[in-house]
Amino acid sequence: MPLLFSYGTLRDPAVQKSTFGRELVGREDRIIGFRLDQVRITDPHVLAVSGLTHHPILSATGVAADTVAGSVLEITEDELLQADEYEVDDYQRVSAPLASGDTAWVYVARD
Repeated sequence: MPLLFSYGTLRDPAVQKSTFGRELVGREDRIIGFRLDQVRITDPHVLAVSGLTHHPILSATGVAADTVAGSVLEITEDELLQADEYEVDDYQRVSAPLASGDTAWVYVARD
């Protein structure tokens, strides 16, 4: 079962229900080597689901001391594809290390 690290709207139960049809199981963790920024959202569907004009977005720093809190969500392969559909083009999905020692998929600022 894939792990997805979320630090933003995918932690919201309403967004989870709209995107995946259920609330996801998760636990707190931190992602290593990133800082938190903001991105303006223009996609009408994402605006309607999240209700927010700006979403958080991770930018890679490569500095191990830079960490961001979030949740590790347990999802299926199909739900990972649904998450890909939800995220706007400003994001790209990458695999990244977590403070717990796990590795998870995460959406970060596109290069």
